[in-house]
Amino acid sequence: MELVPTQDDVVTLLRRTGGLRDGHFEYAGGQHITKYLQVALTMRDYEVAKILSVGLSRKVRGNTEIRAMIPELSVVAPATGGLPVAYGVCEALRARQVYWAERENDSEPLHFRQYLEVAPGEKVLLVDDILRTGQKLTEVKRLVEERGGEVVGMAVVVYQPNPNRVELGPLPFYYLAQLNGQYYPNAASCELCKRGVPFEKVRL
Repeated sequence: MELVPTQDDVVTLLRRTGGLRDGHFEYAGGQHITKYLQVALTMRDYEVAKILSVGLSRKVRGNTEIRAMIPELSVVAPATGGLPVAYGVCEALRARQVYWAERENDSEPLHFRQYLEVAPGEKVLLVDDILRTGQKLTEVKRLVEERGGEVVGMAVVVYQPNPNRVELGPLPFYYLAQLNGQYYPNAASCELCKRGVPFEKVRL
């Protein structure tokens, strides 16, 4: 396998490790989809996690401006799902540090832990496992910028665009694979539901 795995390579690894499943799934918000993706299941496998992290870091390193920042670059993830990817990318890049935003419950905004301060002018690469709507990455970007940091790019293992995707702006955006499952806004519009195919409730 090449240092940057192909789309087919990534899909094969995801399927082999249970991170990608075909079927009929319902998210907590009522959306139905035909492909369920949970990269965290794949990142349990150390060797596979290393392949994906190194591959993603290579894509980021291809940007000459970001490459020049690496000694002072911070890698920041939203919540815990992106942490294995963030640590893997940081190690592969040999960037400066990793930290993350979190929330106590779904009704609260993301925040950094006490005493974790973004330095004015700090260069930040946002990293996550999946980008669907982009809402979490947008929230973390705003959090970094409100504290004086500068987000220089975004990187995810898999881009699975959701119809409700928010506009992320002109920042460099890197991913290893794009997966386009069929989305239905609710059960009433779902073709699988109309055919009587049972669904499984899943969380994002």
